[in-house]
Amino acid sequence: MMGPRPVLVLSQNTKRESGRKVQTGNITAAKTIADVIRTCLGPRAMMKMLLDPMGGIVMTNDGNAILREIQVQHPAAKSMIEISRTQDEEVGDGTTSVIILAGEMLSVAEHFLEQQMHPTVIIWAYRKALDDMISILKKIGTPVDVNNKEMMLKIIKSAINTKAINRWSDLACSIALDAVKTVEFEENGRKEIDIKKYAKVEKIPGGFCEDSCVLRGIMVNKDVTHPRMRRLIKNPRIVLLDCSLEYKKGESQTDIEITREEDFARILQMEEEYIQQMCEDLIRVKPDLVITEKGVSDLAQHYLMRANITAIRRVRKTDNNRIARACGARIVSRTDELREEDVGTGARLFEVKKIGDEYFAFITDCKDPKACTIILRGASKEILAEVERNLQDAMQVCRNVLMDPQLVPGGGATEMAVSHALTEKSKGMTGVEQWPYRAVAQALEVIPRTLIQNCGASTIRVLTSLRAKHTQEGSQTWGVNGETGALVDMKELGIWEPLAVKLQTYKTAVETAVLLLRIDDIVSGHKKKGDNQSKPSAAPEPAQE
Repeated sequence: MMGPRPVLVLSQNTKRESGRKVQTGNITAAKTIADVIRTCLGPRAMMKMLLDPMGGIVMTNDGNAILREIQVQHPAAKSMIEISRTQDEEVGDGTTSVIILAGEMLSVAEHFLEQQMHPTVIIWAYRKALDDMISILKKIGTPVDVNNKEMMLKIIKSAINTKAINRWSDLACSIALDAVKTVEFEENGRKEIDIKKYAKVEKIPGGFCEDSCVLRGIMVNKDVTHPRMRRLIKNPRIVLLDCSLEYKKGESQTDIEITREEDFARILQMEEEYIQQMCEDLIRVKPDLVITEKGVSDLAQHYLMRANITAIRRVRKTDNNRIARACGARIVSRTDELREEDVGTGARLFEVKKIGDEYFAFITDCKDPKACTIILRGASKEILAEVERNLQDAMQVCRNVLMDPQLVPGGGATEMAVSHALTEKSKGMTGVEQWPYRAVAQALEVIPRTLIQNCGASTIRVLTSLRAKHTQEGSQTWGVNGETGALVDMKELGIWEPLAVKLQTYKTAVETAVLLLRIDDIVSGHKKKGDNQSKPSAAPEPAQE
């Protein structure tokens, strides 16, 4: 007699993996992603060259930029990529370290899973370790004086040194510091530093990297609308509009029936009068420069030119907001509402220059600009894109320090100090939890280890001596010199990192490790029968590494 038929709960074409297989799969995937990024840590970082689907090239060593371009199949690898993006959006630096740390946290957990330890025990230990790590970090952190320019430059420099632009690091540091100081804005005791909106990076291929600078004002890629308008104005009075200087056509499709010939002339005359009225409203406040987000008709140009007013049209809304912040003007949406206080008089100079084969309008030399433009020059588009990414990181670091002026030593010193403190703490713990807890301490050593590997020194020798160093009193600031691989005191080298970045790195790394350890089942459903052959082979890919 036949046995009972097997009960099918999941539909035929879903694939289910569960238990140990999933956990090892997830850990392998995370390790694979971490290995891709590993060589990108520290001042001796290697670059990666990526071809995106459109055939463009990206050359970078910024962890986030690399992972953005990689297409992955495995769900665990996707969540690893997600965390580098979070890190980039939150604090802007430490994207590489967060991936390496998370990968290492998972790989030390693998050993415990093999010994049949329950994931929740490991998770509990990781969580406890994270709380301790945060409190230790806050102890190590030293406050910094934000107005001390040299110190600020040092902090930014340690962020830039690991990037491609470390040849011009002094220039890049001062650019980043200037830009962030410019857009810093205090209102009723609330600090606001909005780099994304008000510090625009304009890339102009050509020239030398040394020509890059921060403008005390704004540059837009536009020329004046009429060739006979003035291209150089000292102390301009600026009016910003977001309405068009054209005849307003009906909102919906309007038809006009004309019976008499004079009516047509009347309609044309009305159009002219309307535009003339708009221009008179403008001329009344005696501006020298009118900038609008929409169009300017030929007739309006004629009137403005007769009044010796320069006009620039179709400026992006974001650029217009920046100009408003820089010269103190208000953006007006209707010409008849223009008042004297809407005119911006903060800029001392307006000029149009031709760089390469394009015209650029500069509104510069502002009295107290709250927005700025950073001009980058360089040999090719790829180089400029990389420089821009690096500058963004530098500005983020600067912003973090201004928002939360606490520092911790860089170069793997913090990791070693925290690791040592955790190991000491674990000695007082009882029960099975102490082993995963101690493993977190080991996992932290991956940062100094990678730094040593990347500059080609002997890993074991340097790491052992660094461990020994950290057992002594008062040597918490000792770390690895990423250039030479020797042990140095980070205080003397002047390599510091913002506390906010470190906190975020640890939190994100541990949380991700915990998240991926929690997973014990992956059910993947396939839509069509046809996909069935192609998909299952693609999912467990990272396991072959």
